[in-house]
Amino acid sequence: MPTASRSLVGRHDEIAVLLALGRAAEQGEGGVLVLRGEPGIGKSALLEHIGRARPERFQVIRASGSEFEGELPFAALHQLCLPVLARLDTLSARYRDALLVAFGLADGAPDPFRVGLAALELLASAAAERPMLCLVDDAHWLDAASVKALTFLARRVAAEPIAVVFAARDQDALRGLDELPGLTVGGLSDAHARALLAAEKTGTLDERVRDRLLAEARGNPLALIELPKAGGFALPTPSPVASRIEQIFRTRAAELPPEARLLLVLASADPTGDPGLLWAAARRLGIDVSAASAAAEASGLVRFDTRARFCHPLARSAVYRAAEPERRRAAHRALAEATDPVTAPDRHAWHRAQATTGPDEQVAAELESSASRAQARGGVAAAAAFLERAAALSLDPGKQTERTLAAARATLSAGQAAAAADLLASVGTDALDDLRHASVDLLRGQIAFVQGADGVVTGPELILRAAQRLASSDPQRSRECFVAALEMGLVVGRAAGVMDRVLEAARSAPPASGPPDLLDALVLLSTEGHHAGVPALRRVLTGEDADWTRVPALASVLAGELWDIDLHTAVVDWLVRTGQDTGSPMTIRLGLSQAALSAVLTGDFGRAIAAIAEEEAIADALGVLPQLYPRVHLAAMRGHRQEVLDLFAEVMSRGTGQLTANAHWAKAVLHNGLGDYPAALAAATRAVAGGDLFLTGFALPELVEAAVRCGEHAVARSALESLAERTEPAGTSFALGVAAGTRALVSDVEDDHREALEHLKGSPLALHLARTHLRYGEWLRRAGRRREAREHLRTAHEQLSEIGLEAFARRAADELRATGEVARSRSEHTYDRLTMQETHIARQVAAGATSKEVATRLFLSPRTVDAHLRNIFRKLGVTSRRQLRDLPDLR
Repeated sequence: MPTASRSLVGRHDEIAVLLALGRAAEQGEGGVLVLRGEPGIGKSALLEHIGRARPERFQVIRASGSEFEGELPFAALHQLCLPVLARLDTLSARYRDALLVAFGLADGAPDPFRVGLAALELLASAAAERPMLCLVDDAHWLDAASVKALTFLARRVAAEPIAVVFAARDQDALRGLDELPGLTVGGLSDAHARALLAAEKTGTLDERVRDRLLAEARGNPLALIELPKAGGFALPTPSPVASRIEQIFRTRAAELPPEARLLLVLASADPTGDPGLLWAAARRLGIDVSAASAAAEASGLVRFDTRARFCHPLARSAVYRAAEPERRRAAHRALAEATDPVTAPDRHAWHRAQATTGPDEQVAAELESSASRAQARGGVAAAAAFLERAAALSLDPGKQTERTLAAARATLSAGQAAAAADLLASVGTDALDDLRHASVDLLRGQIAFVQGADGVVTGPELILRAAQRLASSDPQRSRECFVAALEMGLVVGRAAGVMDRVLEAARSAPPASGPPDLLDALVLLSTEGHHAGVPALRRVLTGEDADWTRVPALASVLAGELWDIDLHTAVVDWLVRTGQDTGSPMTIRLGLSQAALSAVLTGDFGRAIAAIAEEEAIADALGVLPQLYPRVHLAAMRGHRQEVLDLFAEVMSRGTGQLTANAHWAKAVLHNGLGDYPAALAAATRAVAGGDLFLTGFALPELVEAAVRCGEHAVARSALESLAERTEPAGTSFALGVAAGTRALVSDVEDDHREALEHLKGSPLALHLARTHLRYGEWLRRAGRRREAREHLRTAHEQLSEIGLEAFARRAADELRATGEVARSRSEHTYDRLTMQETHIARQVAAGATSKEVATRLFLSPRTVDAHLRNIFRKLGVTSRRQLRDLPDLR
């Protein structure tokens, strides 16, 4: 019985699951499965079996991770796509270029969102002819860029005739693969283990030794196959199964002739398995390839055909680790000499680096160039690894510091804040000049911000320390550090408490070289209040020399503090446009989240839902959590109590101050709509407690309304004074309208209601206008002017219903009923019957977009978009795209 077949003893259940996955893919219902288990448990044998089960029905493509190749971006994805690269020309230019650049086959910087989708389109194109089976072994060793792309791809094959199966060791961190459907491959039962051992013809073993062997193997098939080959009746001292198997492989390799052993080391040091490269390197070492390869194959450790393949990843690892350091360096040196530095510069540099023991500036420079190429291809983790090695090989202390700092930046960009901090810890700061010392402090501050709770305390201090170091040598950069601390706090969602500390320290900042700038305006706002600070902010942000593009997060917040919808719209438009043009994940996500918030405030809930869906699609493509604040605001405005409470619980679990304050504001809106004024009062009080820019001004009207309804008049008057301090210097129609409407609740004066309506009439803020009509109608009804009250309550109900403010609309209906009139019921909105993603698709299609265009925006395949469209048609009772265009709230 062949080894692979023997390894499948007792695996009927696992095979059945894999065959079902294949059958579904044949029917066009793709799927993904991650086989998890310890080394030697039979994962590779299962992959081999499913790959050979139905060769006439499937195209089978394969890739495998490599323990020694994790530094090369997209290596595994390239390996998987290689058999179908001839179909690249069937892709759009954007997707084709993204893959060519990612695979190092063309220069440029790919759109980081598009590589996974481009790979999906490539595989889907090939699978259109015959269903496809993608087998990825040793997934725990995949490079980080390939993990992201393959995980992204695997989650989107549901509408494609593609099955994807990963095999990975059973460990805590699978870097994204743990989110995919999985199947744990456990040890064999005692009966199956004995059957497998019997198949190995181990009759010479006495019963006592056989029982001990079964106990040690713990049902591990590879152990049951390999341990008896160790020979003898006296088994070694028990040890972890993987270590025991590796020891067996090392022993087997040590028995080979010296040239065969050296050839094995060469093969273990080359992740590509390319025989042409391997033979060329072997000849450089003077190896008799024919004799050495025959001896190596006879050992059963390796097979040489279209690729050099070890019998098991543990065999490759065992051979490499067992080799003396000088022999490993010799192997890498030969591989470097055999690798073309023009067509494969990164592998060439990588092998040269592994062959080098001491400082070597030439190799360090090559690695630095490889890092630049990796970063351009979206491989920030690879860039960090190249730079870290380059720093270690640097002769010049200054270059070593610069390369270490660059490695730390790249590591932080790769999402590994702790590793970035470790790199910075290796930089000796005693001999640094102020500029480099400030760079270290600034980077440490950014890391602290990202790392969480402690970072809220230490992050600003570190960035401020950088600003102070630069105060005399580079005053302008010093000032920029203060503003950078504020921007960073907002971008990572940890701005709570940062503003006061930064602006307190900024009072001693070196003066601006020209007219007062943004930092001056912020300090003025902090020290002298809104009447002095708002005009200064307006000049800086909207004047002829305005330049807020370096701090868009701060600019969007300050636009709210100025009650300036036009400025906020300009910032949002710039963010979305720039994010789409540059492919910057942070920029486009911030832009879409702010676009959603703007749409919520202006009452365009369909547009808000579309923006939220697109941001969530990008977050999913990046493997990160989506932004919550636009979603919680939308749910609150719509009056969806349970959804708000669920989102609030998620917000609290993330535990960031600014996001928490947003959630309290949303709860205040929700409870004011539902008429639960004590709950609204408690939530609004918490929302304004931190004094956050934008947020406090928008939450104060909710606090005033709740306080008035609860009879807390002193609280209401105090909150109204705080609101007036913000709205009066702003002076926009929006600010003055909200202030007048809120003042009417406290003053009980009709003219305040009328003034609010006058300011808000014709503004884009339909939501605030509708709530103003509601409050005025309520006041008129209590004043006994039922006829006039009906007019405003009817208008309020129509507007609130049209927008989708369900709780406030019910409030208006109840008030209208109290005047003797029954509110007209309104048909539900289209988006009430669809998911957020379906709403986005429906709006795009209604606007004339093709399935391919929609797929591009939502990181889906066109077939998946078409499947969503079928669901949309069914839910809405339409049968064509043209009918979608006729639905008014999809326009």
